[in-house]
Amino acid sequence: MNRYDALRRRVPEWFRNEPEGIEVLTDPALVRRARRQVTAARQGARRRGPVGTLWARLRTVLRPVPAGVVSANRYLWYLRDPVRFPDGRLGLYDRLLPPPGSSPGVVVLPLLGPAAGVVLIEHYRHATRSRHWEVVRGFGDPGATGEENVARELGEEISASPGEVIPLGELHPDTGLCGHKVELYAARVEAVGAPETGEAIRRTVTVTPAEAEAMVADGRITDGFTVAVLYRARLAGLLGAEPGNGGRP
Repeated sequence: MNRYDALRRRVPEWFRNEPEGIEVLTDPALVRRARRQVTAARQGARRRGPVGTLWARLRTVLRPVPAGVVSANRYLWYLRDPVRFPDGRLGLYDRLLPPPGSSPGVVVLPLLGPAAGVVLIEHYRHATRSRHWEVVRGFGDPGATGEENVARELGEEISASPGEVIPLGELHPDTGLCGHKVELYAARVEAVGAPETGEAIRRTVTVTPAEAEAMVADGRITDGFTVAVLYRARLAGLLGAEPGNGGRP
């Protein structure tokens, strides 16, 4: 927990407690109780399940469920917080956070040429072990502005340079697990080059705004960032004619 305590001092806003919220525990005695309760619950579940080896049971008894900083790297920190829930229960709660001091990631909707065609990439994602139609996105570089991150990601992923960059607000991608915040943008580009195949991007396609929204409607686009930035662009009036009205503005 030493690393966790140091993190609490470094980034106190990550651990602020609010009335009627989920309280992050700091008292050592309560932290131990929370860990013991979760360990006991897991041990009980294992006993009710299929019979395991004696050694597996002993490991469960002797090694409490870990808490604090589970892992950390340049992209995300995995924390397991000791907490007290509003009903008084003690437990552990997992969450993922960006590294301290990092800049928000960016999600970029490339709009190609005068017709504002929507540029999509076919991106293989390790987490789902499948390919997805997406817009450009990536982590923010520390100290970089949003516009600088937009330009870098467009250059890296589709060999494009932005003309006008249009902010579309912020998004929290998964409030139940992730503390990350990303910035949404549209960017007008004049040309698209070769995709970054080293990042498992197979190809790019350019579709009309109506075709992109049809891909959301029929399930070809399932990436949440892409759905969100298309919706924000629609609300901002960047996608032209309303979908489903025969092309009339």
